[in-house]
Amino acid sequence: MYTEKVMDHFQHPRNMGEIENASGVGTVGNAKCGDIMRIYLDIDENQIIQDVKFKTFGCGAAVATSSMATELVKGKNIREAMEVTNKAVMEALDGLPPVKVHCSLLAEEAIHAALWDYAEKHDIKIEGLSKPKSDIHEGEEEEEEEY
Repeated sequence: MYTEKVMDHFQHPRNMGEIENASGVGTVGNAKCGDIMRIYLDIDENQIIQDVKFKTFGCGAAVATSSMATELVKGKNIREAMEVTNKAVMEALDGLPPVKVHCSLLAEEAIHAALWDYAEKHDIKIEGLSKPKSDIHEGEEEEEEEY
């Protein structure tokens, strides 16, 4: 069901923990499954992500996607971090079962939420970044009713 990489990142998560006085912190959740993900970014004066940590309350796939997402943004500038999508996280993990794709969406949204927090604290605008939702399923019920 899970790839070797997913199992490795679940059993040996990278960058787990908190960053005190983080440059940006993003917390997102998924009310439908109960997963909560928090990403901490330490961004230097050149807008390079020097360190990144995560705390996740959720299933193995949520832990694995958090771990991989932190690996994908570490050392990148904020523009490059914006390009880390849920698809990139899934590809880096060699795939996820369809019922766990939402975990990769959570990872993408947590990165964006942390970047949003950083941008607000530094009074800057990051192109392509919009205010994050606290729950990745906000507004989904309306969309489902239309079909």
